[in-house]
Amino acid sequence: MLNIQKKLTGLFYIILSLPATSMGFALSIQIAVLSWILSTKYNLNIHDVGIVWAAGPIAGIIGQVIIGFISDKVWFWGGRRRPFIIIGGVLAAIMIVALPFIGKINDALSINSLITVAIIVAVTLDISINISFNPTRSVIADVTPNGSQRTKGYTWMQTISGFFGVFAYVFGAVFGNYTLIWFGAVLVLLFSIIPTFLIKEPRELQSSTFTAAEPDFQEKKKIKWGSLIKIYVAHSFTWLGVQTMFVYIFAYISQFQFGISNMSKLNESQTSESGQIIAISFAIMNTVGFLLPAFILQPLTKKFGNVKTHLLCIIIMALGYWGIVGFGNSEVKLYMLMGIIGIGWASVVSLPFAIMSEMVDKSKMGLFMGIFNLSVVIPQLVVSLFFGSFVQSADDKIIIFVISAVSLSVSAFLWLFIKEQKQSIDANLKK
Repeated sequence: MLNIQKKLTGLFYIILSLPATSMGFALSIQIAVLSWILSTKYNLNIHDVGIVWAAGPIAGIIGQVIIGFISDKVWFWGGRRRPFIIIGGVLAAIMIVALPFIGKINDALSINSLITVAIIVAVTLDISINISFNPTRSVIADVTPNGSQRTKGYTWMQTISGFFGVFAYVFGAVFGNYTLIWFGAVLVLLFSIIPTFLIKEPRELQSSTFTAAEPDFQEKKKIKWGSLIKIYVAHSFTWLGVQTMFVYIFAYISQFQFGISNMSKLNESQTSESGQIIAISFAIMNTVGFLLPAFILQPLTKKFGNVKTHLLCIIIMALGYWGIVGFGNSEVKLYMLMGIIGIGWASVVSLPFAIMSEMVDKSKMGLFMGIFNLSVVIPQLVVSLFFGSFVQSADDKIIIFVISAVSLSVSAFLWLFIKEQKQSIDANLKK
C-alpha cells in the first residue's frame, strides 16, 4: 500500500477519483456527441435518437446490479473492483472510436440498418461505462472510512471528474467533436488502467464499519430500506429532468437559434454552431459542477449534513430550469442559467452516493451501488422510450425544459422527507 493511501492524502483522493473520471469523460463524450452525430451525420429523427439512447439504460438496469454483486464477491488481477474497471475502460475506448464510423460499420457488415448499428454501438458503450462506473464508485467506499472521509472521497470524485467533463466540452467546442472522440478514447484508456494499480483494495470487506462495542450496533448494521427507497424515488425524479435535457437539448437550441425543429434540416454552418452551443452550455454547467463539491459542498455538509445540502442544491437546480422556461431563449441567457443548474449538478453526481453508502453494509457496497443506479437508468429509459415522440410532436420545444423543471421540483419535494443518517457516525469519528 502506498504511503499516500495510508495517510489518505489529497494526492490519494485525486488518484482514487481518476477511474470514475475516465467513465465520466466517456459519458461526457456520449452526451456531447451521440445525439448530435446521429441527427446531423446520419439524419435520424428525434424519436429514433431517443430509441438509440434507450438501448443503453436497458443494458444498465441489468449490468450495474450484476457487476456490483459480482465485484463484491470475486478477487482476481489483484483486486475486487480493478478487473471490471480495466475491462470496462478498454471496451468504452473502443466504442467511442466507433461512433463516427457507424455508417461504415453498417456498410461493411451489410446490415442495411443504420439504427441497428447505432443501437449496437450505443449499447456496448453504455454497458462498458456501466461495467466500470459501479466499481469506480464502490472502490471509494472500500478504501475510505465512514463519515466525513467518505463524503470527501465522493466530493473529490466529482471535482476531478467534473473538471475533465468541462475539459471534454471545451475541447469539443474548440477543436470539434471528432477530435474530442479520438482524444477522449486515449484518456479513458489511461485513466481506467493506470490508477487502479496504484490503489490497494482490501482483500476482505468487513460486513459492517461498526464494532459491537458501539451503541446501537445492531440498528446501525441493518439496511435502512425505507430510507433507501425514498432516496431512490427522489433521485429518479432528478434524473428524469436531467436526462430530458441531455437527450433533447439539441432540438430546443435548433429551434430558438435557427427556427428549425428538425436538426437534419440544418445546413453545415448551422450544424457546427448548434454543436458549439451545446458544448459551451454543458461546459458551463460542468465548470460549476466540478468547482463546488470539494471546495463548497463538503464544508457545507460538515455544518448542515449531506441531505440538507443536497436538498438546497436540488431546489436551486429546479429554479434554473424554470428560468430557462421563462426566459432562456438566447445563447447568453441559456449559458447563465446553465451555470445555476450546475449548482444542482455538482451535488447530484456526488452527495447521493455518500448519503446512500451510509445506509448499507460495506461488504455489499457493489450490489447496492448497482441497485442505486436503477434510479438513474430507469428514468433514462423513460425519457428515451416515451418522451421522444412527445418532444418531436410539440410545436414549442420549450416543453423539454418544462419537463426538466417539473421533475426537479418534485425531486426537491421528495428530498424533504429524507432524514440525515450519519450524525452518530461523525460523532464517533471525532472521539
